[in-house]
Amino acid sequence: MADQSWQRLIGMILLLTVTACTGPQPILRSNKQLHLYGRQMAQQEIDLCRKKTEEAALRPGVHRSVNAATGAVLGVTLGGAVGASAGVVGGLPGIAIGAAAGSGLGLIVGLAGGTFKPLEPDPPYADAVTKCLKEKGYEVSGWE
Repeated sequence: MADQSWQRLIGMILLLTVTACTGPQPILRSNKQLHLYGRQMAQQEIDLCRKKTEEAALRPGVHRSVNAATGAVLGVTLGGAVGASAGVVGGLPGIAIGAAAGSGLGLIVGLAGGTFKPLEPDPPYADAVTKCLKEKGYEVSGWE
């Protein structure tokens, strides 16, 4: 039973690591340039601006795996503390069981919450990409 839960946890972490490679994308505001050339051309321009920015040694600096790991650590810590305090009534065994259960639940909630946290790139990277797109006639309204 315990082996299956560990296998599921490892599988979930691997899945998150695979999806962690995607970085934040700029959200383009609907304007004349976007309507004239369409979404496909706009995506090519975004890719070009990102490549140009990364060639200037600027990096997005944000990854889903980092967000997930941070959420998992926070979840384990807070879940363990809450579980231990809830288990005080049962004495030492209750504290241990409560801490373990709280940590497990906190890990799952923190991991999921961190994974779906909105991504914001490093400000210098975002500014460079936004400036490049503005020079091409696009307007950036945010990042996703």
